Amino acid sequence: MNDLSDRIVRYGALQPCRTAFIDAHTPGSDLKENFTIIGGGVSESADQHVHINIPHGFNIGAAGQPPKCRNSLHSHRTAEVFFVLSGRWRFFWGRWGTAGEVVLEKGDIFNIPTGIFRGFENIGEDYGMIMAILGGDDAGGGVIWAPQVIEDATDHGLVLAETGKLYDTKKGEHLPDGVAPMEKLSEDEANAFPEPTTMQVIGGYVRRYWDMVALADKNPCKVIGETGIIRDKPGFEVDLVTRASSTEEMHRHDRPSVLMPVTGHWKVVWEGGETVLAPGDTMSVPENLDHAAWPSMTGDAALYHIVGTDDPAGATWTG
Repeated sequence: MNDLSDRIVRYGALQPCRTAFIDAHTPGSDLKENFTIIGGGVSESADQHVHINIPHGFNIGAAGQPPKCRNSLHSHRTAEVFFVLSGRWRFFWGRWGTAGEVVLEKGDIFNIPTGIFRGFENIGEDYGMIMAILGGDDAGGGVIWAPQVIEDATDHGLVLAETGKLYDTKKGEHLPDGVAPMEKLSEDEANAFPEPTTMQVIGGYVRRYWDMVALADKNPCKVIGETGIIRDKPGFEVDLVTRASSTEEMHRHDRPSVLMPVTGHWKVVWEGGETVLAPGDTMSVPENLDHAAWPSMTGDAALYHIVGTDDPAGATWTG
């Protein structure tokens, strides 16, 4: 297998969707860009481009936003993991986004607990990018929006159908006959969503880049997994590999795996081929293919490695 170019998505080749979600016209959220890199993602727009449509047991996506742009409060039924590729980001959660918050920077990772409302905004001075891992091939069946998000979107011309498809009334689009709008959560239903404390969320689900680099001094740091520093079984595992813990020894997995550099340049080799990945690039490695990856240049180098497991995608594990 020589050519794997169709399984490599370069950062500079990412195709954004600016109408991916119901808040795409809402002031403060109208400049965000969403990217679906692997799998169908959770976009509500037919305009969303999918770069690699091969089932992995999880989805890979990204969000790019200019300063002061935010993503509205929503919830997921399966894992939503973010790591910061560039910029400075504030993540917040709770019914009104006031239960807690954390600021993350390059390389930091956040496994946001399922079943809580969450949002995020770029609080840096430049365009920023966060990379996402979503649990399941169908990413949990979509997004659950806080009621006020749907109300605000309607005021700005966007209507979400019960089918999960978005319609833009500013473009003359209307719900088809027999299709109803997506039903909003009632106030009682929305208020019943958990509001964990800052201590609970940061302590259990946030890890800082340089701490993980230190932990990867001899072997890759198991970031998310049953034995990870974030203990969860979301249907995939995440490791951080650094220069110190990388190896040129060939290995394989019995299912597709994904390589996502966050710092440095990485040489990836397999029988009959090789490439170099840079931060923001994403590579899907086919199952049962012998391969290896190590830094190709001096300096700081770390990449996230994601591989599926036999655990079903679902709620955050509390075992």
